[in-house]
Amino acid sequence: MPDVQALVNDFVNKLRKRKIEGSQATARHTAELLRSVISQQRVPYTNQAGALIDAIRAVGEQLIAANHIELAVGNIVRRVLHIIREEDLSLTTAAIGGLNLSAVSDDDNEDDEREDHPVLSAAALAAVSRSTLRPPSLQTLLEGVPDAAAVHQTSSSGGDSEGKSKSADKSSRSRKLKHDVIEAVNELIQDITTCHEQIAEQAVEHIHQNEVILTLGRSRTVMEFLCAAKEKKRSFRVFVAEGAPRYQGHVLAKELVSRGLQTTVITDSAVFAMISRVNMVIVGAHAIMANGGLIAPVGLNMVALAAQRHAVPFVVVAGSHKLCPLYPHNPEVLLNELKSPSDLLDFGEFSDCMDLRSGNGAPLLHVVNPLFDYVPPKLVSLFITDTGGHNPSYMYRLIADYYSADDLVIQRRPASGN
Repeated sequence: MPDVQALVNDFVNKLRKRKIEGSQATARHTAELLRSVISQQRVPYTNQAGALIDAIRAVGEQLIAANHIELAVGNIVRRVLHIIREEDLSLTTAAIGGLNLSAVSDDDNEDDEREDHPVLSAAALAAVSRSTLRPPSLQTLLEGVPDAAAVHQTSSSGGDSEGKSKSADKSSRSRKLKHDVIEAVNELIQDITTCHEQIAEQAVEHIHQNEVILTLGRSRTVMEFLCAAKEKKRSFRVFVAEGAPRYQGHVLAKELVSRGLQTTVITDSAVFAMISRVNMVIVGAHAIMANGGLIAPVGLNMVALAAQRHAVPFVVVAGSHKLCPLYPHNPEVLLNELKSPSDLLDFGEFSDCMDLRSGNGAPLLHVVNPLFDYVPPKLVSLFITDTGGHNPSYMYRLIADYYSADDLVIQRRPASGN
């Protein structure tokens, strides 16, 4: 089995070099890595959950630091930490319940045990104490007096067996905890893998006959959602805004046409002009924040404002692994990333402008190419996740189900020197 640290280093390098594309793939790889960390982590007899939490936190810090913009990494780290806490609480509750049951049964059987076992007399106890260091004799056996050495050996062996049983119980409990945590992480990986299918199953409830749907850019979740409605014999048209400057809308348009959907490609600037013909806006998201806002591909805030102006429902489809328990103003949240100016300008055509500078030596031409937009929750009508449809105001309930308050801050801040 490969070394865990080698796996962590390899995954950190992939995150830094952006070799893993998409939140779903990133979330799945993160969960699989953390599963390996748990399976190979040695836990002590005491505080097993604390040892697992410390190990996951240490790895999580490295993963989050490798790519701050990919919030799915931190989401999965926090989900796994919550799983550990929940499974440990479940085992502790079961153990306490077992102790209560055994205590009740002991009280019920106490009178019966007193009747079955006669109480030793003072003379017998004195004989036992005197013969503590002597081996059992035939006389004591014939007199029916319990031999002290035998009693001592029995009690000693009983103590040893009790100690061994306690040690075995602790060992079995640690194995049980790891087993239950790994099983829960396996379920999480399965949910991440099948999130597109689970979301697509709800398409027929939201897309109706002869409607016009608008989307921007390319999202696999949106594509599967629209195609699922088409497979249910829904007839509708899709307007696809091209999503400049990366023009991922062109890719989505080709995929939809190949699946038999009527598709119209429009420029991003034409969204406001076309929105009056649209029945619903369906888009994907990079991350859903704790306040119900979302970080989405650049240009979607403009689409959301146009939809609000014309009272068109603005629907977001995203897997639950994109639900982030942090708020947009949180220092750990990096809301945006600037991409290369080459997506916007041809350096050959603008080469004569690059050397032009102002009086203080600063260049006259600046190119800003942000990757994301922030859409506030007031512009969102509905979130459709693999667990169903939810209003933006319901996000706090999902966060309470998926995350623990103790795990919101993963990265430790360095202590400030005096």
